[in-house]
Amino acid sequence: MVIKNLLRRKTRTILTMIGISIGVAAIIALGALADSLEVGYGAMLSGSKADLVFSQPNSFDVSYSSVDEGIIQELVSMPEVSAVSGMLQGWSQTEGEPFFFVFGYPTDSFVLDRFQIIEGIGLDSHAARTERGKPVLLGSAAAELLKKAPGDIIYLTNSAYRVIGIYETGDAFEDSAAILRLIDAQELVGKPGQVSVIYMQLKDPALRERFVSRVERKWPDYSLSGIDEFANEQTMANLLRGFVWAIGGLAIIIGGVGMMNAQLMAIFERTREIGVLRAVGWSARRVLWMILGETLLVSLIGGLLGVIIGWLLLYLLSSVTVLLGLATTTISASLLTQTIIVVLVLGIVGGIYPAWRASRLLPVEALRYEGGSSGGRARRLPVGGMPLQSLYQRSVRTLLTVGTIGLTVGAIMALEGTIRGMASSMEGMFAGVEIMVRQANISDTELSVLDERIGDKVEALLDVQSASGVIFTAIMLPEAGSFFIVFGYEPNEYAIQRYKIVEGEPLSGNRQIIIGRTIAEALNQGVGSTLELSGTRYRVVGIYETQIGWEEMGGVMTLRDAQILAGRPHKVSMYAIKMADPDMAGDVVSYINAEFPDAAAALSGDFVDQMPDFETVDGLMGGISFLAIAVGGVGVLNTMLMAVFERTREIGVLRALGWRRRSILHLILSEALWLGLIGAIVGIGFAYGLVALIGLEPTVGPMLQPVWEPDVFIRAISTAMLLGLLGGLYPAYRATRLQPVEALRYE
Repeated sequence: MVIKNLLRRKTRTILTMIGISIGVAAIIALGALADSLEVGYGAMLSGSKADLVFSQPNSFDVSYSSVDEGIIQELVSMPEVSAVSGMLQGWSQTEGEPFFFVFGYPTDSFVLDRFQIIEGIGLDSHAARTERGKPVLLGSAAAELLKKAPGDIIYLTNSAYRVIGIYETGDAFEDSAAILRLIDAQELVGKPGQVSVIYMQLKDPALRERFVSRVERKWPDYSLSGIDEFANEQTMANLLRGFVWAIGGLAIIIGGVGMMNAQLMAIFERTREIGVLRAVGWSARRVLWMILGETLLVSLIGGLLGVIIGWLLLYLLSSVTVLLGLATTTISASLLTQTIIVVLVLGIVGGIYPAWRASRLLPVEALRYEGGSSGGRARRLPVGGMPLQSLYQRSVRTLLTVGTIGLTVGAIMALEGTIRGMASSMEGMFAGVEIMVRQANISDTELSVLDERIGDKVEALLDVQSASGVIFTAIMLPEAGSFFIVFGYEPNEYAIQRYKIVEGEPLSGNRQIIIGRTIAEALNQGVGSTLELSGTRYRVVGIYETQIGWEEMGGVMTLRDAQILAGRPHKVSMYAIKMADPDMAGDVVSYINAEFPDAAAALSGDFVDQMPDFETVDGLMGGISFLAIAVGGVGVLNTMLMAVFERTREIGVLRALGWRRRSILHLILSEALWLGLIGAIVGIGFAYGLVALIGLEPTVGPMLQPVWEPDVFIRAISTAMLLGLLGGLYPAYRATRLQPVEALRYE
């Protein structure tokens, strides 16, 4: 009977399943991305055949870890060690791929044995040393997508490399990347003399404990761990997974509200039918299980459809990008299990109230039901026309639909306000300077690497007062469960002056740090205390305030200390240029861009708009907005369509009294637009509440302070009205097609 009931109401069933499937598809596709990174790291580390990994402690990710390459020679000389290899991991930009993994190995590394050359030659071959140009190996997946073969030229960021071979490892993550000589990789990512990790093989596993003790005594500022332990310490995949469930969870919640709405409408529609079942002996429990069974079945079918859509999405993505080795094979059993559990919980939560309500219907009252919201006496608002009266009389449907629109609009609005807050904070970093400079042709500002010699040449210009180099990186703080942003400045540079010291004194030398007020309170740190970052201790000499949330969640140290911490000696991330004559700023920008092709200069007011980070964020926000609107729109469409079915006889009476089709169309669309407007108001409240809730989290909230500008509210209201309009168009059209005689006979 459950299946029969669903098939009798095909439109409602299909729309409800579509709403659920979109959310599930988001979880599958994004979850596969996180799994790909996690599985790829595990395969990369275990495939190295190393016994131990030497790294910088508490690094945000392997790419952020920096170890002095000179340590390798000292480790090789230890009697317990049989083989040692450095490895440098980083990101690059290549043809059509904004984020492309590159790995650097010494040409005599034992790890290179796992890269099976299927075309061309390897890095350790004699021919590779005699080839012209910088050699590179491409993974089979990367070579196929980029259409490269041995002998071809490939550009990584701003440098040209010659493809000498194609390799396979069986790991989609590594097969979607490139292998360089260590020295070339160091030059590419701006880490001369540095590696991300050092792999070690021991002569005898029994020597491990003694060896670990020796290494920890000799290099207390570094971390030595086993392969599995090191893989579990990587936080990038965990952060990505959290993002996955935040976005997918939002879509599922919106879909769940829509499902509850549809099920309630189905109960109102079938009130007399349920009364008949109760009259012929069905128990309340049996009615409850029938309705709950329908909801669970719709959820499961919608979930299955979502898995298929997610698989197709992954298939399409894997054909156009090699990002993280994304492929349909990355849909793991655990991800499918988690998704099924989410769908079942959604079905139970979305169906329990409608099922309970159906089970509470009394047979006599149900049999007397003549249509409407509940079968009771009609309620009226003291003010408002027919559209508002209709919404008020069907308060449950109205509240749930408004909730769907509010969740959709509120989530988009909160996201947009937060992004604008980040942009505003970034602009605050450039206060007082006229020009900002970063590396050209990069996909993320964090990847920016500029040589200090550029700053020296720019500062020598007649019209330049100061060229302040700044470097930044992120460090994990295990005790706080958060990350710490480190900024490096020269103590006497102009740009550091905007850090207002409220306790202690300004930065004056190495192994000192000034920290933001917010992080000082979160970590219970004060002037004179010691802060350990990645195994190195720094003395807190001052506490500052800048009124920029994420700056106050970090600290400032000398440029030299920050370069050592980030593994980028004599490099900076950006330059902040103060002009002696601000009117000459435009000419200096043109000079820098013409004279230094690896640099991208812009006036400070234009710099944020030109940052590649925000182009990526805008694209991400567009995708999230589309997802939310798609789910919310299906929910509104479902609700309005059910409202038309529910009011078939009412519409028939209106048509019999002389209402024209245009009047019916106007009535239904007016209701839909009122739903959109009320939903916008609810969404604005939800956005404020969501941002306030995030702000209560002491380690993240201060970094995500929103900026509410008038156009954010205008866009929110427009989106809500558009949701209402799109959701009401087809139901309104369907209502106009009803014939009066047929509508009056509708039961």
